[in-house]
Amino acid sequence: MSLTKLLVPTYVQMLKALSGWLKKAEAQMPKENAEALLAARLAPDMFPLSTQIRFVCVQAQEPIYRLRGEAFPESLHQLVDEGRDAIDKPGSLAEAQARIHEALDLLEGLVTDALDADPDAPIVHELPSGMIFDLTAEQYARDWTLAQFYFHLMTAYAILRSEKVELGKVDYIPHMLGFLRPETISEA
Repeated sequence: MSLTKLLVPTYVQMLKALSGWLKKAEAQMPKENAEALLAARLAPDMFPLSTQIRFVCVQAQEPIYRLRGEAFPESLHQLVDEGRDAIDKPGSLAEAQARIHEALDLLEGLVTDALDADPDAPIVHELPSGMIFDLTAEQYARDWTLAQFYFHLMTAYAILRSEKVELGKVDYIPHMLGFLRPETISEA
């Protein structure tokens, strides 16, 4: 499977799910409570929901540039900085939705083989802490970017659930309903 066929549909369907979770939160709560969700966290030493959303968007966009050997645009650096500053400036749900839709627009605008560099191409991934990982393009996609994307996505889901937003499995995987055999739907 090509890296484009692996990453892009995964990111698109899950970003759409994340957008749906935020819409459900808005529909289920008074506006001020829904906006306050952005400051919620699972633990005192974890980033709040607003950061988790931004970092989901970062992880969906970063491989577009890294796998093509391109410098990150200023907008991606800004998104990372916003995520780190979100404790003091969580933003609004409308801004969170805008970030999600910016990532979706970028992903949906890619050509079908946009990320299909040599799977063995070297990727040097340096963290802000100074740690450096030497990976192949395939290892980067499989072991770093997908894992980081899902970490922040699931943390966002867990924060919303812990704040009493009514979400369930169907909200997590709405894209799977297109594969469901209608005759197997239970009446329960």
